[in-house]
Amino acid sequence: MALSTQRDPAFLPSPDQSAPQPNYDVFLSFRGEDTRNSFVSHLYHELQLRGIKTFKDDPKLERGTAISSGLFNAIDESRLAIVVLSPNYASSSWCLDELTEILQCMKPKGTILPVFYHVDPSDVRKQSGSFACAFAEHEERFREDRERVKRWRTALTEVANLSGFDSKNECERKLIENIVEWVWEKVHHRFKLLDSKGLVGMKFIREQVDLLLAHPTDDVRFIGIWGMGGIGKTTIAHLVYDSISTRFEVSSFLANVREVSQRGNLVHLQRQLLSPILKDQITQVWDEQCTQVCDEQCTQVWDEQWETSVIKNCLYNKKVLLILDDVSESSQLEKLAGEKDWFGKGSLIIITTRDKRLLVKHDIHISCDVEALGNDDALELFSWNAFKKKEPEEGYLELSKGFVNYARGLPLALKLLGCVVHKRDQYEWKSELDKLQEIPKSEIIDLLKISYDGLDEMNKDIFLDVAFFHKGMSKERVIEILDCCGLCGHIGINALVQKSLLTMDISNNTVEMHDLIQEMALEIVRRECSEEPGRRSRLCNCDDISHVFINNTVRIM
Repeated sequence: MALSTQRDPAFLPSPDQSAPQPNYDVFLSFRGEDTRNSFVSHLYHELQLRGIKTFKDDPKLERGTAISSGLFNAIDESRLAIVVLSPNYASSSWCLDELTEILQCMKPKGTILPVFYHVDPSDVRKQSGSFACAFAEHEERFREDRERVKRWRTALTEVANLSGFDSKNECERKLIENIVEWVWEKVHHRFKLLDSKGLVGMKFIREQVDLLLAHPTDDVRFIGIWGMGGIGKTTIAHLVYDSISTRFEVSSFLANVREVSQRGNLVHLQRQLLSPILKDQITQVWDEQCTQVCDEQCTQVWDEQWETSVIKNCLYNKKVLLILDDVSESSQLEKLAGEKDWFGKGSLIIITTRDKRLLVKHDIHISCDVEALGNDDALELFSWNAFKKKEPEEGYLELSKGFVNYARGLPLALKLLGCVVHKRDQYEWKSELDKLQEIPKSEIIDLLKISYDGLDEMNKDIFLDVAFFHKGMSKERVIEILDCCGLCGHIGINALVQKSLLTMDISNNTVEMHDLIQEMALEIVRRECSEEPGRRSRLCNCDDISHVFINNTVRIM
C-alpha cells in the first residue's frame, strides 16, 4: 500500500459535532476522460459491492459548464470524498470547482482522501508538469477572473498535502483493494461509534482480546471466547469482527450455531459461509447437487458432508475470518471449521461457547474467559437502558443499585431489567424490585436455562443439588456427598464448571455459582409443581418446608 506522508487528517468528526444524516458514504471526484471507464469504474464497482453508498456523477453531464447545484448538494450530503487526481484532472474547470467545494465542506472534518493516479503529488502541490500546462490555459481563459484561478491553485496545494494513496509502483487491483478497505473501515467505524452505549464494560475484555490478536501470523489460529449465557460473548465477538474483518479475503459471522443446528439447518450455516466466495454460482451448484441426489435416500447428513467438502475446497487457499457464535456440540465445529488445513495462511476462527470442555477437546488453547461486570460498569449499563444516559436520575440511585445488585454483573440481566423500569415512576420501581425477590424474570431464566437443558440427567441432578444445598462448600466435601448419593461428583463438578454453570473460588477451593444461575435452578424446581411445594424434587425455602410438614404433602419418590 503506497501512502503519501504529508499528514494524516483525523477522519471522524468529534462526537459533539452535529450534522444531518448523509445520503452517501463517498463522493467520487475524478476526470472522466482519464479514469471513468477504467480505474474509477472498477473502484466504484468494488465500493458498491461492499455496501458503501457512493455518488458518481452521470457521464451525460456536460463538463466545462458551471457546476450544478445538485453536485453541491451531493458533496454536502456525503460522509467523505475520494479525489482521483489524474494527469488531466486540472484541465477541467468543473473538476477544480468541484474540488474547491469539497475542501470547503469536508476539510474541517478531515474526510477527504486523495488518490494520486499516475501523477506525482509534488506536481499537484506546485502545479507543475501536466498541471502547469493546464493552468497556463486557465490563466489565459480566465484572465478576467484571476481570483477563481487562485482558489483552484490553493485547493490543489491543500489536497496534495493530505495523506492519501499513490499509484506509483502499485498494482491497480491492489490499489483499489486498499482504498476500499480503508474507506470501509472508516465508514463502518463511524457506525459502531454511534451505538457505543452497548459496549459499556467491554473495555477490559476488548483489551484481553486485543492481546490475543496482537501478533499477526501466517498460521491458522483458533480462539475461544467462553462464559455463561448473557455474559456478553456475542457482543465481544461482534466487536472483534467489526474491527478486523476488512483484513481478510473472506469474512463470515455465523450466529446462533446451537439454535440453527438444533432445527436441523446446519447446511444453511455452511452455505452462508460459502456464499461470499461462490456468489451467484452457488445457487447453480446447489441446484445441480439437489438434481443429482433428489431421492428418498438423500439425507440431511449426506448434505452436510457434501457441504463440508465444498468448504474445504473453497477456503483452503484464502485468508478467512470466521466467527462461530454459540457453539454447543463438537459436530458443529467438525462441519464448519474442522481442521486448520481447511483455511489459508493467516486465517482466524473465533468460537463463542458456554462449554469450555468443547474448546479443550478441539485443542483450542487460546481462550478468553468472560466475567461479570464490576459494580461501576454494571450501574452504567443499567442506567443506559433505564434512563438512556450514563448515570441514574436524581432520586433513583439507591433503587438502581438494588436492581444492579440483583443482576450481579450479568449484562443480559442489566439490559432486561433496565428496559422493564424505563419511564416508570419510583413506586413502580419499588414494586418491580419486590417482585424480583419472589419470581425471577422469565426472559432471563429461560435464556440461562439453555445451558441446563443441554446436560445429561446425572449432571442436571448435580447442578440442582449444588444450587439448593452445596453452594459455598469445599469442593472435596461436595464431591464426597455427591458420590455417596450415587453421582459422579468429581466428573460432574468439572463438567458444570466447563459449562459455565459453576465457578471455583481458587483461594478457598469452594464451589460457587452466580446468583442468577442459582435462581434459575430454584425456578426450574419450582416449575415442577408451582402450586404444591411437596411435589417438587427439592426444597430450601423455610416457608415451603413448613408447609410440607404441616400439611403432610411430601412428594412420594
